[in-house]
Amino acid sequence: MAGRGSRLRPHTLTVPKPLIPVAGKPIVHRLVSDIAKVLGEPIEEVAFILGDPAFFGEDVVESLMKLAKELGAKGSIYRQDQPLGTGHAIMSAKESLSGPAVIAYADTLIRADFDLDKSADSVIWVKQVDQPEAYGVVKLNSDHHIVELVEKPKEFISDLAVIGIYYFKDVEVLKNELQHVLDNDITNGGEYQINDGIKRMMEKGMKFVPGKVDEWMDCGNKNVTVETNQRMLGFLEKEGEHMIASSVKQENANIIEPCFIGENVVLKNTTVGPYVSVGANTILENATIKNSIIQSDSKIYNANLDNAMIGNHVVFNGNFESISIGDYSVLE
Repeated sequence: MAGRGSRLRPHTLTVPKPLIPVAGKPIVHRLVSDIAKVLGEPIEEVAFILGDPAFFGEDVVESLMKLAKELGAKGSIYRQDQPLGTGHAIMSAKESLSGPAVIAYADTLIRADFDLDKSADSVIWVKQVDQPEAYGVVKLNSDHHIVELVEKPKEFISDLAVIGIYYFKDVEVLKNELQHVLDNDITNGGEYQINDGIKRMMEKGMKFVPGKVDEWMDCGNKNVTVETNQRMLGFLEKEGEHMIASSVKQENANIIEPCFIGENVVLKNTTVGPYVSVGANTILENATIKNSIIQSDSKIYNANLDNAMIGNHVVFNGNFESISIGDYSVLE
C-alpha cells in the first residue's frame, strides 16, 4: 500500500485489542460475559486493569462499568502505569485481590460448559493443541494435578496449552506470592509474571488442576481476529441469537448469514456475508464483503473485501482485497 497509505492507521494505534469488536461486541465485553455465564453464580466485583488513559479513556471506563452493572457486580478500574508483565498488572488491582476470583487476559475468547472444581486451590484453563512447542503448557502428575508450567517446551511435556484464564479459591494467596516476586525483583525478560507467583504456590503444595474449554479463540492479530469473528458468528447462529438490527436499511442488498449488522447500517447495491460483522451507523455501497470486521460510523464504497478488518470512522473507496485499517483513516 505504499504511496496510498500515508493516512492509514494500524488498529493498535487507536483501538487496543480488547476493545476490537467480535460479532458486534468488544472482546473484553464478550469474554467477561461468557465467563460469568459458565461460572453460573453471582459475581460481586469485576476489576478491570487498564493501561494508558490515552487508549483507555473515560468512554472505555464508562462502558466497562456498565458491563459490570449488567452482571449485577461492582465495577472497579485500575491502571497499570508501566507494561511490566502479567504479575505486575494483577498487582495493580491488589486492593481487589481477596476471596475466590477468576483472572483472565482480555485478548482471548472461549466457549465452554464446565463445573468448577472448588476442592482445588486453583484451576488453570487449558486447550489441547497440535503444536505445544509454540505455547506455555502444563505438566500433570499421575493424579491429573498440575505440577509445572513450561513455556514453549523444546521436548514434549504435554499438549495442554495455558489459555490465560485462572481460578483461585483465595486470590489473596496469589497476591502474597506476587508481592514476594515484586519485592525480590524476580523477573523473566524484564517483566514480573503470574507464573512466578503460581510456581511459589505449587512449591507450597497447593492443588492446581486443569480446566478444559471446548473452544479457544485468539485475538492476537488481524488474521486470527477475523477467524475468531467467523467462528463466533457461527456459534451464535447455532444458539439462535438474532444478529441483524431491525433498523438496517437495505436497497438492492443481500445479506448472507451468519452476519452481525448493527443499528442504522445502510446497505446499498451491496452483498454482505457470510461471516461479516458491521458496526452501527456504517454505510456500505457498491460493495461485496465477506469474512471481515467493519466497525462503527464508517463509509465503504466500491469495495471487494475478504479477510479485512476496518476501524471506526473510516472512509474507504477502493478495491484492496485484504486490508486492516485503523480508526479515522481515509483511503480514496
